[in-house]
Amino acid sequence: MSKTLLVVDDSLSMRQTLAIALRGAGYDVVEAVDGKDALGKLDGRKFNLIISDVNMPNMDGISFVKAAKALPNYRFTPIIMLTTESDATKVQAGREAGVKAWMVKPFQPPALLDAVAKLVTP
Repeated sequence: MSKTLLVVDDSLSMRQTLAIALRGAGYDVVEAVDGKDALGKLDGRKFNLIISDVNMPNMDGISFVKAAKALPNYRFTPIIMLTTESDATKVQAGREAGVKAWMVKPFQPPALLDAVAKLVTP
């Protein structure tokens, strides 16, 4: 059974790039345009991993992580932040919210797939 990942990014081209790399590695991908949209997709179905941007309209990535971690079905779902942000205070805020890994854009697909493989839940 394949693993399902939720990709949250306001950039269509970034979502497409991620989806191509992840689907090519055998993952099922659900896309969301921002944190608010992503929360609506956390409807009880199993996500093995979430990849989210930080800077998005409507609901930023860190607010989304806090809201997702407050939902019982997603409390233990690993989350990777994939963002242009590298500021230590943002990284720390992400970790405090429950982010497991922080990757800075632009990214190399092999490095992302390696991180996904290490964090994806059974």
